[in-house]
Amino acid sequence: MDAVTRRWRTALFLFMLAAGTGMASWVARTPAVRDGLDVSTGSMGLVLFGLSVGSMAGVMSSGPLVRRYGGRGAISVGASLIVTGLLVVAAGTGLSLAAGVFCGLALFGGGMGLAEVAFNIEGAAVESVIGRPVLPVLHGCFSLGTVVGALLGMGLTAAAFPVGRHLALVAALIAAAAVRAVLSIPHGTGKDDGNGAPGSGGLRGQLAVWRDRRLVLIGVIVLAMAFAEGAANDWLPLLMVDGYEVSATAGSLTFLVFASSMTLGRFAGGPLLERFGRAVVVRISAVVAALGLAVVIVAPSPAMAGAATVLWGLGASLGFPVTVSVAGDHPHDAAARVGAVSTAGYLAFLVGPPGLGFLADHIGLRLAMTVVLALVIVAATLAGALGSGRRTAAEPDPVTP
Repeated sequence: MDAVTRRWRTALFLFMLAAGTGMASWVARTPAVRDGLDVSTGSMGLVLFGLSVGSMAGVMSSGPLVRRYGGRGAISVGASLIVTGLLVVAAGTGLSLAAGVFCGLALFGGGMGLAEVAFNIEGAAVESVIGRPVLPVLHGCFSLGTVVGALLGMGLTAAAFPVGRHLALVAALIAAAAVRAVLSIPHGTGKDDGNGAPGSGGLRGQLAVWRDRRLVLIGVIVLAMAFAEGAANDWLPLLMVDGYEVSATAGSLTFLVFASSMTLGRFAGGPLLERFGRAVVVRISAVVAALGLAVVIVAPSPAMAGAATVLWGLGASLGFPVTVSVAGDHPHDAAARVGAVSTAGYLAFLVGPPGLGFLADHIGLRLAMTVVLALVIVAATLAGALGSGRRTAAEPDPVTP
């Protein structure tokens, strides 16, 4: 690997670590933000909706921006929105302005959605250069950042450190990582230069990639595995509190166990993928996640359910990055395919968990998780569509449009 590619890869890892820290820092200080705004839980739910609105907008606009300006340009815009959003949230909290926090979360979510899809495209490009898995470690850095951010948030909360100052410091950290990333990422990755496949540009080109039946199967897998990850991120602490009657602290610690398992699985995934291939690894991962979910749903004790989240986290860890990597194995439309599959995954992150909440109102969170279990089983069944390993650009796609 030459020095330029090494700096490129390192910059991606560093920014994803910072982004994960930023996301978890915000989540950890949510109670302090609510207290600063002096609003009810229901009103706080409306404030939090800003994050969903922004994230959806960022995810949907990322592909077109990458095609027009390249991954570097999209990441620059996304990072700017993330930093600005955190600063606006900090200011809104200090001034007790719920509308300000809503706008800040919209900016933050838009930046995260925009930057992360672009980073998947960049990561897939690095993989094609060095011929080794990169995306699992890239997502592992984000997961590690969530662990760091959660621990930092817990510590600063215990020390009664002002939430505004905390978020401002995290914004400065992300800004520094973004500058390093932008300076190290080459120009033009994913940019539509007019020499790709016919009709590859614009909305029509984005939709055209879904004519490939294999990509549709890959999209279903990434949607299912992203749903499993997002369900835990949004509902695992509350599931433990409501479903097993543990304390809020115990519920948070259970989520920390899950996040740590995700991190471990992603960092350990590279050698496994090189040895056994992507289809085998994702199939086994999905089975492990299904086993963990099943135990969480039916466990007779909170201790057993908490231990099962290790399996849930390990199993869900590789599904998203590996399927995105597979989508990038195409001689012409790699960026378009990665963008399409990434968008499907992030839509599952955003839309799926709220749907689980609606279902849980009627049958409870434990039973609602059977939907996630069913989707993970579907992912295990379809894993053969991922192929045994990486293909070179000279090899044809196994299933043509």
